[in-house]
Amino acid sequence: MVDLTSEMAGLWAALGPAPAHRGRVIQIACANTGEGASTVAREFARLAAVRARKPVWLIDADLAQPWQQEAVAAEPERFGRLGAAASSSPDGASFFTVSPPVMGRDRKPIAPARLMTARPCLGGRLWVTRFRAEVLRSGQRAEPLPDPRYWDAMRKHADTVVIDAPAADRSDLCITLAPYVDATVLIVAAESTAANEPVILRDEIESVGGRIAGVVVNRSTYTPPAFLRRLTG
Repeated sequence: MVDLTSEMAGLWAALGPAPAHRGRVIQIACANTGEGASTVAREFARLAAVRARKPVWLIDADLAQPWQQEAVAAEPERFGRLGAAASSSPDGASFFTVSPPVMGRDRKPIAPARLMTARPCLGGRLWVTRFRAEVLRSGQRAEPLPDPRYWDAMRKHADTVVIDAPAADRSDLCITLAPYVDATVLIVAAESTAANEPVILRDEIESVGGRIAGVVVNRSTYTPPAFLRRLTG
């Protein structure tokens, strides 16, 4: 078990609460696999759900290896039991597409939104999504869409939407979604990340119109280089 409550409280304070009139979308991203972005996303979503006025959503955007629901289910003492699955889209919109499309038993294409479900925990305060990657067949790929409609719809129903983006060395999803979220938080592994890798990712996100809200370093004993200190303020 990893309990980052105190660290996430600091991140919450830095980001501030969601606006009263609309929900916000926060993307958690990292340059390399294994830097802890999924853990930070899950822990931040948990803390936000406790403090939020409306439900918080944790969007597992790793369409190849979706395991956030499994991680939440493994800690019932902290997240509670997962409830029944429901639709993860309030209006049928989706942030991804599948090509070639998945076909139903009636030989008609299944809408991408139907391939992702959500289950509640923390008494309904937190919803965690899961993409049904197991239904894909050889040659089919799920890819992010450069389209704001899903996120605009979610802002109407959630206090905070936390996106757990796959690492940039495996997918460009965090760059594709960056223009449509309110802020991106970069996760940096203290002793394994080359100094230039988060800088490159930051520049790519900003080049498409994304906003970097700050950096979380996953070891408190680490002394970040000057550019990270400037990012984190």
